[in-house]
Amino acid sequence: MVTFSSESIFHLGFFNVTNTILNTLLVDAIILGLVFFIAKNLSKIPNLFQSGVELTVEWFYNLTETIAEENTKKIFPFFMTFFLFILVANWSGLIPGVGSIGFFEEGKLVPLFRGTTSDFNTTLALALISALATHTMSIGTIGIKSYLSRYFSLNPINLFIGLLEIISEFTKVISLSFRLFGNIFAGEIVLITVSGIFAFLFPIPFLLLEIIVGLVQALVFSMLTMVFMAVLSTPHGEHAKEVSH
Repeated sequence: MVTFSSESIFHLGFFNVTNTILNTLLVDAIILGLVFFIAKNLSKIPNLFQSGVELTVEWFYNLTETIAEENTKKIFPFFMTFFLFILVANWSGLIPGVGSIGFFEEGKLVPLFRGTTSDFNTTLALALISALATHTMSIGTIGIKSYLSRYFSLNPINLFIGLLEIISEFTKVISLSFRLFGNIFAGEIVLITVSGIFAFLFPIPFLLLEIIVGLVQALVFSMLTMVFMAVLSTPHGEHAKEVSH
């Protein structure tokens, strides 16, 4: 049985270490391991793996450039970091043993590792980090005066629009967090249900589906973050002119 909340594994003083926290550390270890492996094996004459990595990064950079334009160098690191972390986090739930190896407590299996993006705390934290990074970048790029003019004005109509913009910033956080959580959590339930009924072969199509869903959700979250950053890093007056054209 899958619960909404993550399960506690042990405590470090007042800090409660859950199985999704352990999974987050596993995801970090996988990403860092890949980074060190790629850095150590860089070559002037790239092999197939290095060529694939370079082409992938170049494709994502060009994609960012088509939207962010002159702010690409600022936005791309956030875009790529969100994508890589969420992708590995989504796929980590498909690693054999994740969600199935653990200990029994009160007749219920408590897995040592649980897909971290199937925990709403993780997806909410990612959405809040996305929002904080977006607004911090906006202030640093266009200045505090231009930033505030997006939300506050002496013109009553513009002030009303600005208040709607403020509300939309909160809805962005809710949308980003619930979309990612809902898709991954639902997929986890489907896999557990199907695997509990059919042990062999039948769950394979569902595993392939979850691989696709994990990729799509990582792309959706990171690309929406990139678009939000691009929009808020454009002075409000210039953005209005672009929309009118």
